[in-house]
Amino acid sequence: MNETITAMGGYEALALNVIKAIVFLILGYFFAGFASRIVRDRLGKVERLDQTLAVFFSSLVRWGVLAVVVIAVLQLVGFQATSLVAVLGAASLAIGLALQGTLSDVASGVMLIIFRPYRLGDYVEVGGTAGTVKEINLFVTELATPDNVQIIMPNSKAWSSVITNYSAHPTRRVDITFGVDYSDDADKAIELITAIATSDERVLKDPEPWVRVVNLGESSVDITARLWCNSADYWDLKFHMTKAVKEAFDKDGISIPYPHRVEVVKKAS
Repeated sequence: MNETITAMGGYEALALNVIKAIVFLILGYFFAGFASRIVRDRLGKVERLDQTLAVFFSSLVRWGVLAVVVIAVLQLVGFQATSLVAVLGAASLAIGLALQGTLSDVASGVMLIIFRPYRLGDYVEVGGTAGTVKEINLFVTELATPDNVQIIMPNSKAWSSVITNYSAHPTRRVDITFGVDYSDDADKAIELITAIATSDERVLKDPEPWVRVVNLGESSVDITARLWCNSADYWDLKFHMTKAVKEAFDKDGISIPYPHRVEVVKKAS
């Protein structure tokens, strides 16, 4: 009878510890998210600290707290610290082999944070995928495409790919090519394009606008305008110039040709 009571008491104690562990795990999960947000908000207010680092450190805090919570929960249900160390040591090789990709993502994430080939808010092309950087954490980089589609890319793929950062420099060059008919005055077309460019406040004076004939095509004389602007004005300037030059050409009688196809039909003799 005493043995039965003792066994029941042992089961009750184990069940109580399991319940405590579950509650502690849930509370620890929410606390990890709370601590991560606090770190991100506090570091985000530091002017000299890049936002990318703020996100990275907040992610680091979250995973660190979760690791401590898991160890504490295992101890609560009966695993001793020394036993945990032994188990982790014995399983480290198997875990390392099973999580090669994950560990590679973590290592790549650290490299991305140290060298910072892109930052939050940059518009980049990584591994053939283009988008705005929304988040960089220990494992993945999150991009948002221009049509607001979420792209999740493993850090290992991002780090090993060619990275094109369109936001890295404060200024960019807009290259636009216009085709005019061979019978039209190319110098007049150049003057019109130059006048439209110099009158636009978004076009920088230094370097000055460059407009030249660059090619004699099959059906047109190709004139390229190379204009420097602030990176934020790139697309607006490109679209505006395309429309404004088309309207100016129409007004001044300069035609924009299109390819013609001539079919030759041989009749049987």
